[in-house]
Amino acid sequence: MSLVVRDHTGWVTRWDAGPARPPDPVAQLRAARSHAAQGGGGPFVLWVEHVDDALDHAARTEGLHPWRDLLQMRCALPAAHTDVPTRPFVASDAGAFLAVNNRAFAWHPEQGGMTVDDLAAKQAEPWFDPEGFRIHERDGRLAAFCWTKIHPANPSLGDPPLGEIYVIAVDPAFHGQGLGNALTLAGLEWLSAHGLAQGMLYVEHDNVAAVRTYERIGFHVHHIDRAYTADARADGDAS
Repeated sequence: MSLVVRDHTGWVTRWDAGPARPPDPVAQLRAARSHAAQGGGGPFVLWVEHVDDALDHAARTEGLHPWRDLLQMRCALPAAHTDVPTRPFVASDAGAFLAVNNRAFAWHPEQGGMTVDDLAAKQAEPWFDPEGFRIHERDGRLAAFCWTKIHPANPSLGDPPLGEIYVIAVDPAFHGQGLGNALTLAGLEWLSAHGLAQGMLYVEHDNVAAVRTYERIGFHVHHIDRAYTADARADGDAS
């Protein structure tokens, strides 16, 4: 069973794809909710990678409701070229990056409200490469960024090495200038130049404008990760 952890939003558990998939999803879900109830109850979230009909049925049968669909989209590399210039992230960009990120993602439950400590934690990750964190400046200020991440091959899922557009954002003050498309292409160019043959990103299914932009670039939906929730009372009643 995936670990059940408590964060600032409540209880969270994940069902990963591949060999870690639970053989008896209903039993696993009941055990996870019982653990949360014994820990004081509260909101409960289940994330399912590569959701399928069987796991969707298990979650709904146990009283959980779909909350978020996160699309994983992929594309072949190289993609189209962009003439919009970018440069690597440097330490002095931190303040401007956080300001743009938090304006652009004010609505987002995870990416919004990023702090200096949050950024430092990401920079301490072994995958972090400032060269792959592309910055675009306009009118003397940080206007947009594209942060990439390289994933090694995952034989258990049949995945080749993947170059991810990890976070991309445009300062709202520069919306309407095509920078979302251009910065996505800049990130993909950087990944392709470093040997990646396949690009990947995650996007909320209801972010229609972003999904359409990515489809125009050549991305297609590979799979869906889905979050389910239960209210505090239902979680507290789990046994």
